[in-house]
Amino acid sequence: MENFNPGGEFVSLKIYDLIGKEAATLVNEKLSPGMYRVEFDGSNFTSGIYFYKLEAGAFKDVKRMMLVK
Repeated sequence: MENFNPGGEFVSLKIYDLIGKEAATLVNEKLSPGMYRVEFDGSNFTSGIYFYKLEAGAFKDVKRMMLVK
């Protein structure tokens, strides 16, 4: 694996609302390689469409989620 960093990478996991405003930061730290679980408490948010953005080193991905109360 060419980009593997055994010392870890800086990881960011953020939630954005429909207009792109940052609503929450769930992870914002350097993490060692492995599997992690993060829980999102949406009780202070309105129902609707949100986006979450995961960045880890050079990896970046954005996904859509629907919060239904």
